[in-house]
Amino acid sequence: MQTEAARYAAEIDQNGYAVLERYIAPEVLQQGRSFIEQQVVAHAGEYFAIHGIEALGGTIIAALALSSPFKEMMRDLYRIQAGRDPAPTEQIFPVIRCLQGRTGLKQSHFYHFDATVVTALLPLHIPTEGKHCGDLILFPNLRGIRFNALRNVIEKAVLHNTLSQKLVAFAVRRGWLKPIRLKLVPGNLYLFSGYRSLHANDVCDPKLLRATALFHFGNPHHDSLLARLLLGANKRKAKLDHNGLRPTGPQPIPEATESALRDGGDLPVIAHGADIDDPQLAGLAHALERQV
Repeated sequence: MQTEAARYAAEIDQNGYAVLERYIAPEVLQQGRSFIEQQVVAHAGEYFAIHGIEALGGTIIAALALSSPFKEMMRDLYRIQAGRDPAPTEQIFPVIRCLQGRTGLKQSHFYHFDATVVTALLPLHIPTEGKHCGDLILFPNLRGIRFNALRNVIEKAVLHNTLSQKLVAFAVRRGWLKPIRLKLVPGNLYLFSGYRSLHANDVCDPKLLRATALFHFGNPHHDSLLARLLLGANKRKAKLDHNGLRPTGPQPIPEATESALRDGGDLPVIAHGADIDDPQLAGLAHALERQV
């Protein structure tokens, strides 16, 4: 696992990203798309985001975030890039973002650094026709990992304000800045250092649907009160703690799930809304995983 993680880390350092092609099987991808389609109806065809493992309980996104091999890969990537172990209580923070409708247009070219070192992006629905498909835009590895929380806060204050973001977006549109543009393929897994890389999505046609799952791991300021107070707006908005959990936290993965992850199992149909400790998640988590 560490050898594979070292290869991915080297690709991230050299190219800005790594791609694990066909990371999930077509039938598992279809389950993810079915969940998105249900949510599209619930949100009247406009932009939405869902934050946290508990809000996504019973979905393939929760199953992947809870699977042991996936967590181990994310931990190994953090260790290699940060040069230290993550906080003992650190957990993967999953998010679904769905760009559609007029409100989705406001979510393009929102250039930012993530709070976590490792970002994994799993496309679920990606437009394939037209000029505006919501490509991933990366300025890779522009900064190092700041273990000084105050320095990180100052950098984000400079680069995350509206004026700076509009200037970067203008320069990209005019061709003055030339970032990496990635055409995303559903079912592939894209790894990059969201903490070090300034990134955003390109415009997505409001008549089309772009839905992605994001997995964040490795906050170098996990125990910093300053970072908690001044950053982490998405978690506060979703009423989650700095680990991305509701106050009670999730149930641990049951022993039966861990056994299924080791020994294999059939792919079940998972209904949205099932508890994250539902034994059915074991088979789904196994189906999501491959040896990485």
